Amino acid sequence: MRQYVSPMPEGDTIHRTAAALRRALLERPLTRVELPRIPLPHPAIGATIARIEARGKHLLVHASDGLVVHTHQRMTGAWHLYRPRERWRKSPRAARVVLGVEGGGGGAGVVAVCFAAPVVAVLAAEDLARHPTLRRLGPDLCDPQVDLDAAAERLGRFSPPDRTIGEALLDQRIACGVGNVYRSDVLFLHGLAPDTPVAAVSKHQRRAVLATASDLLRANLDGGDRTTVDGAPAGSLWVYGRGGEPCRRCGTPILRSVLGEQARSVYHCPACQRRAAA
Repeated sequence: MRQYVSPMPEGDTIHRTAAALRRALLERPLTRVELPRIPLPHPAIGATIARIEARGKHLLVHASDGLVVHTHQRMTGAWHLYRPRERWRKSPRAARVVLGVEGGGGGAGVVAVCFAAPVVAVLAAEDLARHPTLRRLGPDLCDPQVDLDAAAERLGRFSPPDRTIGEALLDQRIACGVGNVYRSDVLFLHGLAPDTPVAAVSKHQRRAVLATASDLLRANLDGGDRTTVDGAPAGSLWVYGRGGEPCRRCGTPILRSVLGEQARSVYHCPACQRRAAA
């Protein structure tokens, strides 16, 4: 059975994971529930998986007894799917969530395992609206009906004058789903250097940047290697991960730098992308 892993979880990864888990678990009774180090209550054996949703980079598994398993993979976590007696590809000691369900049509069943996720919790369904992180999330750019005007407004509201556009795109309060890959390639497509102040980006261009991010995320929801270069082979990216390689447009070597308090990697073409002054 295929495993669902990504070395760089972004919004499209979590939506693809949610779709895979729906196909395997939805409306099936739980036969196994293990959440090491997570205090009770846990979803009950015999309860069914009622709904599975992705909210940006957060994944929520709703059980019919009103409890919700919440995970955030960050950079280390991954969900895998296995047959009941299939050998796991990671150590059982790294398992943070184990959910087993009965098989459909007399099948052998499925075991879903979340490995190494740094955020795991069990919430009551009625508490989701009050969750300190989930309630602050901006519009989900993977949603085909995403409100880009609201996201663009939040981009200005949550950005102090000295904040860069590269830092703002990772702020999930503005819009959720963008990670390092998409921020690098979206900014390349708009000719913006990552360290451009948000104040130097017009309201029209803010919306356009978010629209491009949404388009790219949704174009990658069906699986396969993440691709941002239209018409190119699967897995082709404009600048992300290509430090020192020639720009696909002008041939200038791509630069890798770090940005923001967390010093996360960002890539750009110094010829195609310019830093506008505020």
